[in-house]
Amino acid sequence: MSSDELWLIAGMFAVTFGIRYLLFGLAERISLSAWLGDSLRFIPPAVLTAITVPAVLLPDGQWQLSAANPYLVAALCSIAAGIVTRNLLATIAIGLAAFFLHRLWF
Repeated sequence: MSSDELWLIAGMFAVTFGIRYLLFGLAERISLSAWLGDSLRFIPPAVLTAITVPAVLLPDGQWQLSAANPYLVAALCSIAAGIVTRNLLATIAIGLAAFFLHRLWF
C-alpha cells in the first residue's frame, strides 16, 4: 500500500469519525425544537419509500404497473400483510412468498 492510500484512508477515517462524534458525542448538549424533533421520526419512512418505490415501479427502467410485475405484486401483498398482521417478520415472509410464487407461476 502506498503512502497516498494510507493518507486517503486516514482522511476518510477522520471525516467519518468527526461527523459521528459530533452527532453522537455532543447530542445531549444540543436541544432541538419540539417540531423539529417530531419531524425527524419521518425520515426513515421517507428514505425507505424513496428507495423502494422506483425499484418496485421501474424494475427494468420502464414503468410496469401491471400484475405481471412481481415486485409490484409482492409490495402490495407486503402492504396488506403489514396492515393486517402488524408483524414485521410476517410481513417480510408474506412479501417474499408472494414474490417467489409470482416468479414461479408467471
